[in-house]
Amino acid sequence: MFVEQPIPKGEKEGAGWVEVICGSMFSGKTEELIRRLNRALIAKQTVEIFKPAIDTRYHDTDVVSHNESTIRSTPVQFANDIVLLSGNSDVVGIDEAQFFDESLVEVCNQLAATGKRVIIAGLDMDFEGNPFGPIPNLLAQAEYVTKVHAICMNCGALASYSFRLNNNKQKVMLGEQSTYEARCRKCFLEGQSNQD
Repeated sequence: MFVEQPIPKGEKEGAGWVEVICGSMFSGKTEELIRRLNRALIAKQTVEIFKPAIDTRYHDTDVVSHNESTIRSTPVQFANDIVLLSGNSDVVGIDEAQFFDESLVEVCNQLAATGKRVIIAGLDMDFEGNPFGPIPNLLAQAEYVTKVHAICMNCGALASYSFRLNNNKQKVMLGEQSTYEARCRKCFLEGQSNQD
């Protein structure tokens, strides 16, 4: 008689997959990430969550959304640290993915190849409207992509741009509502031309 053996953690049948949640600031990316991770926890899956160490806006270690939903996480300096720290988890969550370098793409593919579900949240565009960090390559290689939208803080239309309210041209600048606004394309372009 054949008795099926349980599959050890980390050695699941087939490969895992990559999910990307992207959009502008204030669009609910982190909120959606936390929702998906909490559902995995309810299903008694082992979950590890990571964020870039530079993101200390709301909390030094926890991932916190703008509406104050929170989930514990591990801050990391480098994307490769995620592979080492994810262990035998079933699900790996990564917030603020745009702040990692391009090595994050290989890290996510490596994790998915070992059978893990990898859920990433990040800005798809920077404050100038250009593709941001590793997100474009993650979007191209992910099995599932969710683009969430904010509401334009200028006119009330759907917003997909993060407009910086000051003239600082530094690529990475952590901020909240005093530094950024979600804007639709029209209001974003008008704001850009007024800053030139």
